[in-house]
Amino acid sequence: MKDQNWHYDTATDFGRSFVDRLRRCPREPDPFVYAARTASAIAIRAALRIYNRLEILGQDNLPKDRSFVMVSNHASHMDTMALRSALPLRYLHSTYPLAARDYFDSNPLRLALTAIIANVMLFDRDASGRASLQQCRELLQKSGNVLIIFPEGTRTLDGQIGRFRRGIGLLLAGTPHPVVPCYLEGTFEALPKRALIPRPSRVRLAIGEPRSYEHVKQNDETAVQICAELRSAVLALSPQPRAQTARRLSKEAYQ
Repeated sequence: MKDQNWHYDTATDFGRSFVDRLRRCPREPDPFVYAARTASAIAIRAALRIYNRLEILGQDNLPKDRSFVMVSNHASHMDTMALRSALPLRYLHSTYPLAARDYFDSNPLRLALTAIIANVMLFDRDASGRASLQQCRELLQKSGNVLIIFPEGTRTLDGQIGRFRRGIGLLLAGTPHPVVPCYLEGTFEALPKRALIPRPSRVRLAIGEPRSYEHVKQNDETAVQICAELRSAVLALSPQPRAQTARRLSKEAYQ
């Protein structure tokens, strides 16, 4: 039998502590983490459906054959779980919600829970963000990855949607990756900021049609324009604009 040349590469996180491995993204496959994430995802989806009566609209708008970005308003830690629940389970380990490093890496327990359950990708929101943007681009270049981004940068304190930060515009400008606008309703009432126990408030997720900014030049001006457009697309999915339109049409019908 002829000798066969072969080469063995150790895992890129070999020798690192468990917590240090969780800080990396993408992470090396881990049977324990995968099993815990899968079990928690099934339990969380069931709880959202039963306890919060989660309703998902527009699920067919999610791209099925390529990497993409989901953007949404941000009112609660429940938002990430609701958005992940809209994705098939096969995306469970290739979906990366962006999470602020200064908050989620502030103690090992919080990091472990969010990294194992939600597969978060840490980013530095107080820095220039170039390294995080590059990491996002590298993930999107690989087929089958999903990024969940909350462009407001933090959870709302009053339920209103804030200004979208330009990072999402810089990420999408000049790239072919689709972005899907989403609107979450009810998570602010179910689990507002500083609340510890979820309330049985009804949660609704509306998913809009994907869009691309492949032919848009990448600069600060276009980044701001993309942010404004995406914010408008998210707001358009809320029930308030539709209710206002219905009232206007009803009024015109009787004139």
